[in-house]
Amino acid sequence: MRAWMSWSTGKDSAYALHVAREQLGVPIAALHTTVTADYDRVSMHGVRRELLVRQAEHLGLPLRVVELPTPCSNDQYERRMSASLAQGLAEGVDRIVFGDLFLEDIRAYREERLAGTGITPLFPLWQRDTHELAAEMLGAGIRARVTCVDPRQLDPAFAGREFDRSFLDDLPAGVDPCGERGEFHTFAYDGPGFRRRIAVANGEVVEREGFVFADLVAAPSPGPQPSR
Repeated sequence: MRAWMSWSTGKDSAYALHVAREQLGVPIAALHTTVTADYDRVSMHGVRRELLVRQAEHLGLPLRVVELPTPCSNDQYERRMSASLAQGLAEGVDRIVFGDLFLEDIRAYREERLAGTGITPLFPLWQRDTHELAAEMLGAGIRARVTCVDPRQLDPAFAGREFDRSFLDDLPAGVDPCGERGEFHTFAYDGPGFRRRIAVANGEVVEREGFVFADLVAAPSPGPQPSR
């Protein structure tokens, strides 16, 4: 078995990576992600490529990046993803791990696209109770900051906040504590498997294409101390 981790930069990916490695014994060969080339940022989460690279370095894993144009049609997306997965097959990859939690249509789409490719999707967090899962992530040492908010579902003031117990307590009823319905997205800067914490600071908060983004920037490193 040789797997890629489908990597969003967020807490769900970080925890799914941990569970796949430590509980399921899945050997992860690389982080697989998409970057919007014109912005040089991770798609949807809006995270700068520099921070993505730091995550990979701190996790000790190589990156496999799919560059996407702006705008990007579904056909363009699927062709570029197919080319990337073909490269994975050539490298001996036969699994890809996803951090999806409960959206049936997303899982069905992934399974459909991977059917017949020789690569099997794995969903180590599937149908876990998300209230319990959010607390479990914090208990395991996942540290993350909110990078993107959908203002139709959550107050923009949540952008840039720390994903912690206070954040969870302040979420309105009906908002999933893991943001699985797209209410918010995060950047994981520490957690199980990280060699050390990634120093980040909040930059400008902007609204773009109907979403509110907190632009995280790299901060001076506190030194070589371990993450915990």
